[in-house]
Amino acid sequence: MRIGLASNRLHHDTSDGALVRLVREWEGAFRTRLRPTLLTVGRTHAALAREGLLDGYPGLLALPYGRDGGLMRLVARVVDDDPAQGVDAIIYLMDPVDPSSVFPEAHALKRQCVIHGKPFLSTLAGAREWLELAHLRAGGAPSVAMDGLFRFEEDTIALVAHDACKDRMAAFVAENFEFFDRFAQRIATGTTGGLLNEVARHRGAAEPDRWVTRLKSGPLGGDAQIAEWLLDRRCRRVVFFEDPHVARQHEADIQLLERAARTVGDYAICIADERTARAWVQGCGVRDPVRHPARDLKAGGAAPRRP
Repeated sequence: MRIGLASNRLHHDTSDGALVRLVREWEGAFRTRLRPTLLTVGRTHAALAREGLLDGYPGLLALPYGRDGGLMRLVARVVDDDPAQGVDAIIYLMDPVDPSSVFPEAHALKRQCVIHGKPFLSTLAGAREWLELAHLRAGGAPSVAMDGLFRFEEDTIALVAHDACKDRMAAFVAENFEFFDRFAQRIATGTTGGLLNEVARHRGAAEPDRWVTRLKSGPLGGDAQIAEWLLDRRCRRVVFFEDPHVARQHEADIQLLERAARTVGDYAICIADERTARAWVQGCGVRDPVRHPARDLKAGGAAPRRP
């Protein structure tokens, strides 16, 4: 596994920054079971050295500082098809008020991840969840400390799709209806919400017209409404099927939604492409029975086998 790793100053300047907390939390798994190659942009790499994290780890590779093209090189690694040169995911812990977070290379990095179906993890919560599921796929045990991220019955999820992706979103939710039905609440922008309520009707949901709470359409302010839910910590996750190939007149609204998630980065998680969303649903489906085998046995099932 190869991971591109970067962070804005807010997240690496102090010993309690998000980057330092994340790597300290996962260092043991990095060294033992996951053993990723970490392509680390300049200041991020220097911060890890300052904190004594991953000292001597052979998979820790330094890229140039951002001002010298380090982030641009990560963009090239995302699009590289050579497994020995490319990356499988990007962890870029972003400060929503850092000017570099809106530089062209930052936008290009996220866009190419969407195009190539690779996770773009820009919040601490998103990176923690993704690493937990990666660790589980590698045969590791689930962490009790991560359980709060997977209590879907207590969470709200936002489901958003651009025009060219709305049918794919509806099909995705239909295929995984039982999973999404677990959430305490679902919200969506206007047209997408209508399509998903129609899916709920076909699946026999009670009160299908209210299965998804419909907000305004994106161009009319729906993205801003979801952003407020994120800021209020009333919605933890956004699954957003983005179409990166068309110009979007309400681009500022979309960026506002992403910025809101990064403002509460210890809480909110954004998924921006279908391939990553499918891997997330699959991973969550594996983690639940592995994490709670006693509950499954009590219900009369067989003990789950670890992957």
